[in-house]
Amino acid sequence: MLELIIKREKDERKIALVENEKIIEYYEEKEDDNRNEGNIYIGVVKDIVKGMQAAFIDIGKEKNSLIHLKDILEKKDEKKEKEKNKTDQKIEKIIKPNEKLLVQIKKDSNEKKGARVSTHINLPGKYIVLMPNTDIITVSQKIENKEEQERLKKLVAKNISENNGAVIRTSAEGREKEIIEDIKKVEKKWEQILENSKKEKQLKPKLLYKSENIVEKMLIDLIDKGLERVIVNDSIDYNEINKIKNENKEYKKLQISVKGEESIFEMYNLQKQIGKINNRKVWLNCGGFITIDKTEALTAIDVNTGKYVGTKTMEDTVFKVNKEATIEIAKQLRLRDIGGIIIIDYIDMAREEDKIAIEELLKEELKKDRSKTQIEGFTKLDLMEMTRKHICSHKD
Repeated sequence: MLELIIKREKDERKIALVENEKIIEYYEEKEDDNRNEGNIYIGVVKDIVKGMQAAFIDIGKEKNSLIHLKDILEKKDEKKEKEKNKTDQKIEKIIKPNEKLLVQIKKDSNEKKGARVSTHINLPGKYIVLMPNTDIITVSQKIENKEEQERLKKLVAKNISENNGAVIRTSAEGREKEIIEDIKKVEKKWEQILENSKKEKQLKPKLLYKSENIVEKMLIDLIDKGLERVIVNDSIDYNEINKIKNENKEYKKLQISVKGEESIFEMYNLQKQIGKINNRKVWLNCGGFITIDKTEALTAIDVNTGKYVGTKTMEDTVFKVNKEATIEIAKQLRLRDIGGIIIIDYIDMAREEDKIAIEELLKEELKKDRSKTQIEGFTKLDLMEMTRKHICSHKD
């Protein structure tokens, strides 16, 4: 059973996605987090930084946001990214100080820096992510069937407006009518944003669109993945989720219930599970363990044999630990919502077929992850290199 359990305390919400009584995703949302990723603003160009091919944009926040040249130029197909990066265009020729710019926050601000913004807008729906002002139509990598990929591309191309592109989400697999309805719904939302931006005559920043909160995003993603029940401890969350349920026929079978504040995280011993989430060391069933260390630039994960000595050859012992570690690593990336560059230092494997098997296993386990992941494979130093996108924005 897949359940979403939400505990609201004084100034924060704790959100646990639970599958068969085990937490598989966990988030904490404080009222003062001020998450803005995905929000769309009218921004005002303040300063051009020629040496960085970038500019500072006032979006009405304490710190000005930063935009790079590549986030202003016309968005190209990913295969042409290298050509775009070699452009000889200069940012000062494209935008000027005191000019309005329609931008979306791609990465939230933190204590050191303002937000990162882009003119490349992504407007999420249930089955597609609308990309205005492009001709790119692409499909989620998690839809592997080539015929289905082509069917979906043709369906979206036929029904989407000119000058709009889209990313077709995993949930679109096998759908048709629902996708067409979703395209209309998201395009209408985009038209309203444009209309509101044109009405604004003053030279000042303004919020035009606020992205969904964590719970809304999770409901959109999870309803097709078998979410059966939402349990809350507060009437605010109950009313919010019930409203969403009543507005969307897909949520008709979703159960929503309220439990007391003290008892909600005693279910399935959740409090004890939460207490282990930030442990640096995670033990494996075989007796080995992994360690997880976050730095500003990346997350390093180290695999160790620990107490496990094996019963056969050294190669078999190493492979067993690395195999268990791979399954656990995929779980921990999702559970802790680890994003950015991830380096995995497996125990050295002498057999090439073992390395191939571990890489394939990692790919298979990551299919369970709602987030976008990219495996680059083993480097020359035998380190596994990969990237993962945060499900929710963080102040890293």
